[in-house]
Amino acid sequence: MTTTILAGRPATAQARRKAAVLHAEWTKLTTLRSLWITPLVGVLITVGIAYAVNDAYGATDTSLTEDPSIGIYYGLNFGQVAAACFGILLIGQEYNSGTVRTSLTAVPARGRLFGAKLLLGGGIGLLAGLLSTAGSYLAAGATVDLALDSPATVRSIVAGVLYHPLLVILCLGATTMLRNLTAAMGLLSPMVFLGTTVLAAVPGVREVAQFLPDRAGQYALRHQDAAGIHYGHWTGLLIMALWAGAAAYGGLRSLRRHDA
Repeated sequence: MTTTILAGRPATAQARRKAAVLHAEWTKLTTLRSLWITPLVGVLITVGIAYAVNDAYGATDTSLTEDPSIGIYYGLNFGQVAAACFGILLIGQEYNSGTVRTSLTAVPARGRLFGAKLLLGGGIGLLAGLLSTAGSYLAAGATVDLALDSPATVRSIVAGVLYHPLLVILCLGATTMLRNLTAAMGLLSPMVFLGTTVLAAVPGVREVAQFLPDRAGQYALRHQDAAGIHYGHWTGLLIMALWAGAAAYGGLRSLRRHDA
């Protein structure tokens, strides 16, 4: 009996330390206005633009309704930038202000610190994904008649919800590797907003660009197949998840190998 109790104490203490680190990251999130307001702005932009575009053009522009996901997720093209910025700011602000040194002093176990940031970022991203996806479907459905009885609808909704946390984790990991807020903002935000879209329109480059994370993730949202895409919809979501996992691993390696 005594042995069992003693064996359980280290596990309990470790769980408490992890909870304390997560609570500290939550405190940072709720204290810094730029952190908690960014995903909120992203949800409002995504849903607002989806409603405005479908209300103005849904009855006349057939490209928005031939594949219902085009009109439903139209606002995501703009709102995803806020999700990317949120992932960047989660650790980029600390590198920019130098407070990352304080964080590492308080939590010497760098893996635990980074894990708490991933968990918090992924959780907030998931919540933003739920609100954005539900709001986009409601906004589009309020303005145009949508046929949402196809099997692709469920898959599109799941992909829409998961797209946000995957993008947040991807940008969080990439920012940790760059270790610079300005560089991350200057590289990742434009790339998500315009870069991969432009690359996907360039002949010859299109074949490679379709495997970039946001391109693959957005293909998972589509209800219909697209010519020239060399993988299925679920595979597109898997490709994005692999990119996010690679970025998280690279970020952890960078945090452990480099001084703040």
